[in-house]
Amino acid sequence: MQSKELVAQFIADIQAQRFDEAKTLLATEGFEYVGPNMRFLNRDDMLSYQFGMAAIQKDLIVRQLSADGDHVFAILDYQTHFQPIGDVRLAVWFRVRDDKIQTVEAFYNAAVVENMLGGNLPSANPL
Repeated sequence: MQSKELVAQFIADIQAQRFDEAKTLLATEGFEYVGPNMRFLNRDDMLSYQFGMAAIQKDLIVRQLSADGDHVFAILDYQTHFQPIGDVRLAVWFRVRDDKIQTVEAFYNAAVVENMLGGNLPSANPL
């Protein structure tokens, strides 16, 4: 599977809340997620956070998906049922290695998420 197709499948699995399927597309060793206000050093921690957000997710819309080799870039609209934050626009940089997503770097308005979580942000758990 090409890197762009792999990332498209991952986004589709998250959108459909198929977290077990999404997990299979992430690297087991050396995985890293970095966002403006949180960091996860393994796929289980990141997916646990995603699972926790599932209750407010209305939709995840792909506005643009492009690739440059093993670097895949996505522009997403994260639509929520949570009125105080509404929709969140995301830019996400995925890096793929050995047919698995190795790193995910997300860019979004961190204040929106901090306000929603009341300042209680998850922290990275070392392996």
